[in-house]
Amino acid sequence: MSSRLDALDVTLLQLLTDNPRIGILELSRLSGVARATVSARLDRIQQAGIVTGYGPDIDVAAAGYPVQAMVTLEIAQGRLADIRQFLTALPGVLEAYATTGSGDVLCRLAAESNEALQELLLKLNESDAIRRSTSVVILSVVVAPRTLPLLLQQQRPRPPRAPAFRERSATAALSRSCGDN
Repeated sequence: MSSRLDALDVTLLQLLTDNPRIGILELSRLSGVARATVSARLDRIQQAGIVTGYGPDIDVAAAGYPVQAMVTLEIAQGRLADIRQFLTALPGVLEAYATTGSGDVLCRLAAESNEALQELLLKLNESDAIRRSTSVVILSVVVAPRTLPLLLQQQRPRPPRAPAFRERSATAALSRSCGDN
């Protein structure tokens, strides 16, 4: 199944992003399409793995963890699976990605204080699979995680219908062939 999104898909995603608790009836009303269409589109989007959940967006700082950092890890050859398991066991690791470049894994950490962040960084260095770590503290969010601008920019206008002169020409040709001379 193609995961290509059309304008209606993006409209529905935008409405869901703006109001995650919105129901199908309201989505139908706001998008101007039938409830069955909305329901079928949402099912397709979910089955394609595009929408992965409807959970709340949690502000980590407001929840008591205002200190965040990005950490680049250089790991021993062939130890990515070990690192995955190790990082998953640390609650302060919010996310981690295998990367290219000078580091092998990029992590985002959160802690309730600078001291707690330092403890978490020291725990990271306890793994014999980690050769080196480099951290930078996040001072502020410049661009929050988002996907809609990306989805909106990929939308191409649908091809226009055949020009009116083609339709008239086809109608005239049909009339001539039917003996309307």
